[in-house]
Amino acid sequence: MTALDSLAAAAKHLDATDPLARFRDRFLAAPDVVSYLDGNSLGRPPRGTDAAVAEFIRQDWGERLIRGWTDSWLDWPRTLGDRIGQLALGAAAGQVVVADSTTVLLYKLARAALAARPGRREIVLDTDNFPTDRYVLEGIAAELGLRLRWVRTDPAAGITAEQVAGAVGPDTALLVFSHAAYRSGYVADAQAITRLAHEAGALILWDLCHSAGVLPVLLDDWGVDLAVGCTYKYLNGGPGSPAFAYVNSRHHGALRQPIQGWLGRAEPFEMGPGYVPAAGIQRFVSGTPPILGMVPLRGALDLLAEAGLPAVRAKSLRLTGFVLDFADAQLSDHGVTVASPREPDRRGGHITLCRNDFREIADRLWARGVIPDFRAPDGIRVGLAPLSTSFTEVLAGLTALRDLVGESV
Repeated sequence: MTALDSLAAAAKHLDATDPLARFRDRFLAAPDVVSYLDGNSLGRPPRGTDAAVAEFIRQDWGERLIRGWTDSWLDWPRTLGDRIGQLALGAAAGQVVVADSTTVLLYKLARAALAARPGRREIVLDTDNFPTDRYVLEGIAAELGLRLRWVRTDPAAGITAEQVAGAVGPDTALLVFSHAAYRSGYVADAQAITRLAHEAGALILWDLCHSAGVLPVLLDDWGVDLAVGCTYKYLNGGPGSPAFAYVNSRHHGALRQPIQGWLGRAEPFEMGPGYVPAAGIQRFVSGTPPILGMVPLRGALDLLAEAGLPAVRAKSLRLTGFVLDFADAQLSDHGVTVASPREPDRRGGHITLCRNDFREIADRLWARGVIPDFRAPDGIRVGLAPLSTSFTEVLAGLTALRDLVGESV
């Protein structure tokens, strides 16, 4: 039996014994796609999403019309936020709201946090955080005349507690990091880093875009101040589905968000003069909620609730472990390196493989119906959504990659 035969047998066995196998057929599959390895960027649509959207348009919108707002729509940002908090964030009710995009929510929470630390002039962030995080903070620093303290992180790893300990000080107002690094998938020690931030008297804001729905997250237990994340990756909310914001309840009375829209005001329908913030998490809403964009997310969360996050995380580790085994056995001799952690506790939901010609090879994979994504300068990111991805599908995609790198040697 060849090494590839052994991997094929392992994939078959893993699929046959997969406790979450029943979920794979509950997602729509593109007929021209052999292997979808980008579920960490955009999750597949659950079956029934089209019917749910059509029903909403026909009944909730079409029949109830504007009455839908007072029926329930105005509550959706909070009720859906509570559900995400319960299922994916380790957050008690009343601390998560669904609204806006990740970028807008990041801006809101960062500005609110900085206003709560007057006199402190420094924001700590890392060089390999997701671009929008860096760009937003660069803009805020320019607006407010603050300093950015950059922690240089390895693109094959991520931010560590040791690095944070050496970066924070009495002038630190806010720290902003990703819980799971977008490039490598490295999982930061959020609890330890949060503790270091608080010891320095600063607030911390976590980006959970590559964590929510695939990694264990315990925001309340960790003592996190603030967090943001998207819903179109592992939460399967669809392209452009609205993001979520977490604000620990201990900060609700002190933080004042900077985009003072009417639906974040106490008694918004009074239409009165002056902005008086609403109580609780509602104060972090600005404008009209993106109700139509929330419809697919409501159904997708039912799948996560049925599967349970512990089972999702367990399968995620098996999937990423399988990619590592394949890379070691079939790709390393072709100059492919692994730019992701091997330790399970530090490994997120995707694996990044690197070679200097992977930009071209990624395009050729797409032409063959194998869909990963490319991250400059030389990384192919193998994104593995546990509910919708089989091991044999991963094997097919990686085998195509092996064939292409073999041809290119």
